[in-house]
Amino acid sequence: MASIKDVAKMAGVSVATVSRVLNNKGYVGQDTREKVESSILELNYKPNEVARSLFKKQSNTIGLIVPDIMNPFFPELARAVEDTAIKLGYNVILCNSDANREKEQAYLDVLQQKYVNGIIVSSNTLTADQIIEINIPVVSIDREISKGLPTIVVENKKGAIAATRFLKSKGCKRIAHIRGTDGIVNAEERCEGYKEVVDQELWFGESYIVNGNYEMQSSIKATLELLSQHPEIDGIFAANDIMAIGAMKAAHQLGKKVPDELSIIGFDGISLSAATIPELTTIVQPIYELGEKATTLLVNLMEQKSVEKTYFKFDVELIERNST
Repeated sequence: MASIKDVAKMAGVSVATVSRVLNNKGYVGQDTREKVESSILELNYKPNEVARSLFKKQSNTIGLIVPDIMNPFFPELARAVEDTAIKLGYNVILCNSDANREKEQAYLDVLQQKYVNGIIVSSNTLTADQIIEINIPVVSIDREISKGLPTIVVENKKGAIAATRFLKSKGCKRIAHIRGTDGIVNAEERCEGYKEVVDQELWFGESYIVNGNYEMQSSIKATLELLSQHPEIDGIFAANDIMAIGAMKAAHQLGKKVPDELSIIGFDGISLSAATIPELTTIVQPIYELGEKATTLLVNLMEQKSVEKTYFKFDVELIERNST
């Protein structure tokens, strides 16, 4: 593999001159530049990006920290971030934090050591003070970290209200909720939306709400317990699609037919929701647009372009399929 010294030797110039050509900094005569560029092509020289990032204190790289790569929502989001970043001239480093505070901080430290230009993060543990300490642009996605920080979210409460009202419109008389992880802003908002629709019902009680922790296995277990305690339940709003799919599996284990005996609606609109049997009715987030907007906003901040707005709340859409 050719080195920068090999390029300099072939072109008959100094290593410093080659470096100026590569980084497009400092004066280099046109004849000399053409010699260097010709030597680079002939030798198929590839600059050492690690060395360049150390020199420039930048790497043309974006960090993306997500809490659970096993949840299909986040790989779909990551795809949008990667597609957009590449179009804008940046690479992406993907980090899976498992929603663990120590792991998130460790990734923040590593990403800074790699001289990433900015970070997109989905976190319920990071604070505004931690973000400020990073001293590079950060955009929060899917959940709000703090007021005033660049943020991309959706109408969580509005979507939850629509989901619960839809179940009522389909004739459901006892509607339960499988909520997301305690303390996560979007889980709280979706639970609030559900409660707003049902909390005046005579039958409603807190036992109609169970925690599925945004995971399929947790949702299966929670749904089995829920339906055993309340066999009268005929509708379930799950706070994400993965938990809704878990609820369908639990219903199948109990011999309950979906949607004849139990209607189920999810939230997210992941691709998998259209592949289940029956296909899942869901509140669809514009996942690709979320990732695209977050990346575009981050790059504008990194490149110190004029940014008029740093908080975006996208609308959601109810897609009816066969689970209701």
